[in-house]
Amino acid sequence: MRDPLAKKIQTIEPSGIRKYFDIVSEMKDAISLGVGEPDFDTPWHIREEGIYSLERGRTFYTSNAGLKELKIEVSNYLHRRFGLTYDPDHEVMMTVGGSEAIDGAFRAMLDPGDEVLIPQPSYVSYEPCAVLAGGTPVIIELQEEDNFKLTRQELLDHITDKTKLLVLPFPNNPTGSIMTKEDLEDIVDVIIDRDLYVISDEIYSELTYNNTHVSIASFPGMWERTIVINGFSKSYAMTGWRLGYACGPRVILDQILKIHQFAIMCAPTNSQYAAVEALRNGDEDVERMRTAYNQRRNFLMKAFRDMGLQCFEPFGAFYVFPSIKQFGMTSDEFAQNLLQEEKIAVVPGTAFGDSGEGFVRISYAYSIEDLKGALERIERFIRRKDAYGG
Repeated sequence: MRDPLAKKIQTIEPSGIRKYFDIVSEMKDAISLGVGEPDFDTPWHIREEGIYSLERGRTFYTSNAGLKELKIEVSNYLHRRFGLTYDPDHEVMMTVGGSEAIDGAFRAMLDPGDEVLIPQPSYVSYEPCAVLAGGTPVIIELQEEDNFKLTRQELLDHITDKTKLLVLPFPNNPTGSIMTKEDLEDIVDVIIDRDLYVISDEIYSELTYNNTHVSIASFPGMWERTIVINGFSKSYAMTGWRLGYACGPRVILDQILKIHQFAIMCAPTNSQYAAVEALRNGDEDVERMRTAYNQRRNFLMKAFRDMGLQCFEPFGAFYVFPSIKQFGMTSDEFAQNLLQEEKIAVVPGTAFGDSGEGFVRISYAYSIEDLKGALERIERFIRRKDAYGG
């Protein structure tokens, strides 16, 4: 028989995050700190609106781009929070999570051989989506000494005549790093001068600490060359509702919408009605969750300092990315040994790119009580490794 599989799909490795999630789900008394899943329930008034939409029989398809009512609220929200202006009719579309928006943007914008600059460590989907769209991923390895930010020189060093797209994954998963207004100013003229387009994944935009999120699309000359991707999973604890959105120039959005029409049809209808409620009345919920995440962040950073575990301070998302280089193990070995010996699941840094070697990702989207119990086991593990020289 001939090979039934496409060659390019066989080159893509399965998600390194799910590997540990699947193991820990079958391990008794294990604690998982591996999945970026808010421990909060979706706020009741948002759930109630989703339930109400079902009770009213709103189980039909919406338009491909989404409910007009919701697109207006998205446009209002982005203007209110980040100073961005989009026409709800032609420059906003709803997707099945932010991940579909990423995939659609790549497929709409890339021709075979076009290069995509992907700063890593970063979310696991960018590189495979670029490959599946026929593009060529070019990895920019972010450095801990730069707080895992993308620097001007790193950008310049990786641009070629084939470069078309730059992924901006900030606030960053897995590192928690952010790009401030000053950081972005340092690269904007390079992007414009070299005629690049940007996929700005801002799914964690509401989860920043000590700094207000700034979108690169808000800079002069950048709106017309940026696709902003966002969603409801992280900010509103709505992961299972599977709802995101893409915003950008109509010339690009029309083509992403075409892909969406044939591959998806529309985002879940009851999720869209719930999201209208989230955007209209969910600011207090976001602030409450952000405050809780910040407390957990501070708690983990102090605990790491006390146990001698090096970790730069993250200012966004809900992850910490401590260095484990002192233990003489690879990231995968550290994660496997920690899971086997102490039943704690973390994610090896290499799940987010080769530059993640020497680090592990720990999510603090868990209660303080769970984090305390997990930290006791982690400290016991690293004390044992220190005592025996790794």
